[in-house]
Amino acid sequence: MILETVCVGQMQVNCYILASSPNSRAIIIDPGDEKQKIEEVLKKYNLKPEFIINTHGHIDHIGCDDKFGVPVYIHRQDSVLLGNPELNLSTFFASSFSLKSNIKILEDKDKIELDQIQLEVMHVPGHTPGGISLLMKKPKDKILFSGDALFYHGIGRTDFPGASETLLIKSIKMRLFKLSDDTIVYPGHGPSSTIGEEKNNNPFLMNT
Repeated sequence: MILETVCVGQMQVNCYILASSPNSRAIIIDPGDEKQKIEEVLKKYNLKPEFIINTHGHIDHIGCDDKFGVPVYIHRQDSVLLGNPELNLSTFFASSFSLKSNIKILEDKDKIELDQIQLEVMHVPGHTPGGISLLMKKPKDKILFSGDALFYHGIGRTDFPGASETLLIKSIKMRLFKLSDDTIVYPGHGPSSTIGEEKNNNPFLMNT
């Protein structure tokens, strides 16, 4: 399996590229910016992007969605953000982004499959209403792409429209912290972690 991280944009978003093997099709998670850097990884393994998954609808995660000519998957409650520059925060960066690509709607517990890869959608609202994490089921388990819900010793910002710190903390504890402690967490920003590390040492979650 191929799992490559590409750090993109001024907000240093972790874009993830998944594929079963070289010379195959690929999933791109959160291509927020710097298409060329993402394409370099695709070319390295001779991969063809099949679709994009957005963990949520903020501009730093969706900025390159239209540049690969493939469908874009996002949770139903965040789909409105893709076409609304104020809600996706692109106006905050003095731009006005509105997605033109074909949008595919996701719901909690949906399975997303490509070749030997299977991901399960986990709805983790709080950073945005439709924020999701993606739990890998095949070909490996105990891998979580947490989006902007859970970071290494941090959580997603909750001062944006539609956000709620109370809901985000509840979502993490009720959903993500039910996973095995040795589950590897690949977040939307910053270094990777594990569920056990965040249970025991995340200051936002230890005393709430």
